[in-house]
Amino acid sequence: MDTMRDRFAPVVSRLLDEDPRVAVVLAEIGVDGFSEAARRHPDRVVNVGIREQLLVGAAAGLALTGLRPVVHTFASFLVERPFEQVKLDLGHQDAGAVLVSAAASFDWPAGGYTHMAPGDVALLDTLDGWTVHVPGHPDEAETLLRHAVAAGDDKVYVRLSLQSNSLALPVDGERFRTVREGRSGVVVAVGPTLDAVLAATEGLDVTVLYATTVRPFDGAALRRATETAGTDVVLVEPYLAGTSTAAANDALSDVPHRVLGLGVGRRELRRYGQLEEHVAAHGLDARSLRERVGSFLGAGAAAVA
Repeated sequence: MDTMRDRFAPVVSRLLDEDPRVAVVLAEIGVDGFSEAARRHPDRVVNVGIREQLLVGAAAGLALTGLRPVVHTFASFLVERPFEQVKLDLGHQDAGAVLVSAAASFDWPAGGYTHMAPGDVALLDTLDGWTVHVPGHPDEAETLLRHAVAAGDDKVYVRLSLQSNSLALPVDGERFRTVREGRSGVVVAVGPTLDAVLAATEGLDVTVLYATTVRPFDGAALRRATETAGTDVVLVEPYLAGTSTAAANDALSDVPHRVLGLGVGRRELRRYGQLEEHVAAHGLDARSLRERVGSFLGAGAAAVA
């Protein structure tokens, strides 16, 4: 199966052909994928070199001229390194862009901590007005990329990952999807965590919601799920643990509830290892999730026949 990032350049190249507002801004990473598109649209495919602050600043400038810039590099260089430009050039100037990241939290362990960005979504949460898509499959990534580009002049972040679920589900760029229904708790699986969550909760009496658009947070879907499944909620996110606990608490603020946020821990893992080893080390593999979810939800979620 191809990866989410394999879909990125072909999809956006087609959007360049279809929509004269679309522009692409790169910082060396991913340039080869746009070589043909650059020949067709030399004025709308821009490579600024290894200058990530300029990457975002140039995108903001293009947006202010009426274009719809799609900006791409690794997450750590797209959100963290040029955060001041994301905050001011885009946010303060109310300029829209589509930021599309690669490498997710730790997709390339050999790149070391400089190429890891588990805090990207939490960092964007400090700013107003961002839509955040976290696809769990290449087909979903293609759909959400098109949603993002078509979203007027909004500020949108699309988080691509090498991690992927085995099957794509229909996504609409807005709502959580109910994948399984139960009566003893709600587990929200974000993006590529769904397969592990489904394996971890197999036979448990819990509702599983699937989230590929996490900002705005679909509090209405969570609230509806708790009406039949109870108000114990587990969030499983492929980035910094607890990133969405405040959003879940807000959705349930008028009812007694408990929320457990699972995700990437704050402790830096200083051995390269493999992607799967990082997943397990952060307790996001199916075995670890079953222990953690089961312990939190207790006997009420015990396996059902």
